[in-house]
Amino acid sequence: MGKKFGAIMAAIICTAGAAAFAKYCQTYGIFKKLPEASYLSEEEEASRPAYRQLSEKEKAVYEALYRGISDKNEFILLPYEIDGDTYSRVYCMLEKQEGRFFYLGSSYYTADKLREAQIVYRDELDKADAKIAELKKAEEKAMDYIGNYSGDYNKVMAINDYIVKNCKYVSGADVEYSPTAYGCLVEKTANCEGYAKAFDMLAADVGLESQLITGITDKGENHAWNQVKVDGDWYNIDVTWADTDDGDEVRRAYFLCDDTDFCKTHTADDKYMKPMECTAVKYNYYIKNGLYIDSLDEAEDAILKKVKAGDDEIELKFTDDTLYADFKQKFIKDQYIFQLLTDNGRTFDSDMTVSITEGEGDRCITLFIG
Repeated sequence: MGKKFGAIMAAIICTAGAAAFAKYCQTYGIFKKLPEASYLSEEEEASRPAYRQLSEKEKAVYEALYRGISDKNEFILLPYEIDGDTYSRVYCMLEKQEGRFFYLGSSYYTADKLREAQIVYRDELDKADAKIAELKKAEEKAMDYIGNYSGDYNKVMAINDYIVKNCKYVSGADVEYSPTAYGCLVEKTANCEGYAKAFDMLAADVGLESQLITGITDKGENHAWNQVKVDGDWYNIDVTWADTDDGDEVRRAYFLCDDTDFCKTHTADDKYMKPMECTAVKYNYYIKNGLYIDSLDEAEDAILKKVKAGDDEIELKFTDDTLYADFKQKFIKDQYIFQLLTDNGRTFDSDMTVSITEGEGDRCITLFIG
């Protein structure tokens, strides 16, 4: 009897162990045939500079994830068995660079080795199609405006200004769709990541190369911004910091900047991807528009030029802190701005004002003449 009982127990244990092993194999795709490696098309790759940083094996994993997530699959068989670090690099890159995948969750599964990815989605998948249609409609509305502009610089300006004027910034953690292009373009509320993903998506729509960068600010806060190629050169751009949440006012302090200036306030995280080197200054907003000031005489000329063109909002950037302070002292505190304007034919009633907003760390001043 004892031997028989022992045999039965051994059989039960073996059966339970086999079942557990089978479940493990099913979960991690141990005995599944791996699919053939395939890659994004040349057209798809052209608008994804981050993808081009990957190895051939990583590109194939990216493509498998891209197709599977497009189909909203929970489990995606990968073309290779890869380690957890490689999977994290590819998945995190894809999650940041693919703005249309707003339905992805903010967390993901990983393991020491993976043959099959398990995807975490933000919401019930039966709701995703309706939201995808909403995003497409919002994207088309944005393109009705952006599509009127030609030339890389003007396209970037149009995308930047459309987002700023049609979205309200919300700070804080990952709340609902705030870190997504859906939040930015459909719900019209987003955090910095939502702004950056919307920019990437719209940039691709008009044939621009762009990528989302994550990192920290000079205050040590997590942040996201973009890099975009304009007429063959890469520039940094921060759409979030262009948004003042004050009507149609748009700040230009972080519009198409080189690394020297931009990296004073932004430090990129290069754990999963390497940012582009940005050295060009030709299309920086201030330089292109004659508003990068290296003397008080130049400041005077720039103000008069803008006023004569009918502009009542004038944003200037100064080459150094001393010049910035000298301008404030002479033009604002000593009120030379009023003499300059009246001496050049500008007439005001008794309620005439000149107000300013400052970006002291950026050495920028915006004058509002009314």
